[in-house]
Amino acid sequence: MSEALPENRSPSRPDCFEPRASVEVARTSSRGTVRGEAPPRGGVVDSSRGIGLIEALRRMAAKKSDDVPTEIAEAQDSLERRIRAHIAKARVQVTLTDNRYTMISVRRVAKERRYEVRLHCMFVDADPVITRALAKYIADNDADASRILGDFIDENSDHVKGRARRAPQQLIFTAGEHYDLRQMFDELNARYFDNKIEAAITWGQRTGRPKRRNSIKMGSYSVEDKLIRIHRSLDRSFVPKFFVEWIVFHEMLHQVHDITVKNGRREFHSKEFLADEARFEHYVVARDWERRHIDALLTY
Repeated sequence: MSEALPENRSPSRPDCFEPRASVEVARTSSRGTVRGEAPPRGGVVDSSRGIGLIEALRRMAAKKSDDVPTEIAEAQDSLERRIRAHIAKARVQVTLTDNRYTMISVRRVAKERRYEVRLHCMFVDADPVITRALAKYIADNDADASRILGDFIDENSDHVKGRARRAPQQLIFTAGEHYDLRQMFDELNARYFDNKIEAAITWGQRTGRPKRRNSIKMGSYSVEDKLIRIHRSLDRSFVPKFFVEWIVFHEMLHQVHDITVKNGRREFHSKEFLADEARFEHYVVARDWERRHIDALLTY
């Protein structure tokens, strides 16, 4: 389940849907809003080349081909070189996307000092201010860099298909200290959903000093923004991978099952939802582990 409480308590409310706009980088980081003098902006980029790359990506997707078109490969190589210029002794692999929900996704392989980065096409012709900010965000999760990138994304939102709603407000971290949510999401998506779930995923914001809580919302799903948030309490060494996978799987199911109204009340977990959730390979073990470790989960 998404919200855990001690066994002698009952949930104060079911899963809530938080209607906030989301992209991979925006103005507020998990360390809080950075204040002070505004950093230089990258400005609006020339859209002609970006549009051409987006069309090439769509043709590639339509053909279901793994062959990367020449113009895409050259653009990726160029962006890789420009980012590497600002990161000492590291390998950077860039994949360009036309994703509407995730503008930047980073998978960090610390032992190899290697970064696998998925970037929206809007970054292809960005100036050095932006490529330097990308490097700092990729390597260090730098808060100032995230603000610069958030401004850049705001200014170039016309590049994003279907995004005419609101300015981005959510900073997304997929790589935790112990678990990579993007990798976990992709594996579950392929295994259980035939890669049909379209959503961004992020660790929630960091908290202050550890303390015992009365309850913890381990996961949530925003319907409007197709955004899954996972509580950072789960990114700890004693929490097994199968348990984190169960929580992610649960939140992914919310995109499959609509919220129904029963007796005048919204029903977030219908009988069909719960039956589907039981398909998770480690469902019984995960529920038992939660029951036995609830106190540890609530202390964070």
